[in-house]
Formats: sequence, C-alpha cells, structure tokens
Amino acid sequence: MKRASSPGTRLWAARLAAGFAKDGIEVVLTGGACVSIYTRNKYRSYDLDFVNAGGAPRRIIAASLRRTGFQKEGRIYTSPDCPYAIDILSPPLSIGAEPVRTTATLMVRGKALVLLTPTDSVKDRLAAYFHWNDLQALEQAVMVCRSQNVDLAIVRKWSNAEGHLAKFKEFQKILAKRGGV
Repeated sequence: MKRASSPGTRLWAARLAAGFAKDGIEVVLTGGACVSIYTRNKYRSYDLDFVNAGGAPRRIIAASLRRTGFQKEGRIYTSPDCPYAIDILSPPLSIGAEPVRTTATLMVRGKALVLLTPTDSVKDRLAAYFHWNDLQALEQAVMVCRSQNVDLAIVRKWSNAEGHLAKFKEFQKILAKRGGV
C-alpha cells in the first residue's frame, strides 16, 4: 500500500465525505485517521475508516466511490490517485457498547468532515487496547490526549462500563508519566 503524503489525511477525508454527502450518504470518520488529524500527523494513518452512520445500502456507497475513482479490493476501496485505503464500517456509530451521540465537524477547504470528537477518538483507540491488547492503539490514545482537550472523566466512566477500569488506570499512569494529565 502507498504511504500517505500530501494533500494529507484531512483533505482526502473531507473530499471523500463531500462526495458521500453529495450522494446522500452520511458518514463519520473514525479510527487512526482521527488520531492523525488530532495529532497533526505525529501519528500517520494509511487508511480512512468511515462509519456508514446513515445506514446507506452498500451498493450506493460502492457507486459513490466508483464515481470518484475507487475500486473495491476485498473489504476496502483503493484508487491509484489516493494514498489511503478506504474502509466503510457498518452502523451503528458506537464505541464498544456505547452509541456515539456527539461528533465533531471540521471545515477543510470548504468541505465538511464529520469525525469523532477527541474524547471519543481516545475511547475508540482504548477499545482496541482493551479488547485486543493493541499497544499501538494505547499509544495513539495517549497522543490524542497530549494534543487535544479530552474529558478523561467521560473516558473513565466509559471504560468502567466496558469492564476495563484496570486497563484505563494503566492508560492514566502512562499518560501521567508523559505529562498528559
């Protein structure tokens, strides 16, 4: 897979989101791309994960992506013009068992990009750490906390509801050692 370069995560994600919106498809950017955006590329993601928040039929999404030059390869979409692999995740928009109720919107060159808030981005990354012991995702959660305002009380409450308060406390210790709290 090609490595991400300019025009960058924000612009590619916004371009795709604008195309989806034009076709009446409601998406929300999640995953590592949010980390890239929130850390100003201190972490580099090489895919763009969108949740099909509006529940659009797969054939409509595929047609929208084909119009912008993307072809399906297994479960992802790629284009020779785009350095990112595109993954469309099924609804609902949730992190663990909790539905996402609030999103953030960035305007990028006149295009609206809807994405997880920094707090939900941390929860998203911690979910990978909690459930799969993904240490890279743990590091990404720390990076977002160090770069953005994150409500750790909300993250703690969610972690407890997910049954992972002990791992949340490990995350807090790492964050404190790195000067993030």
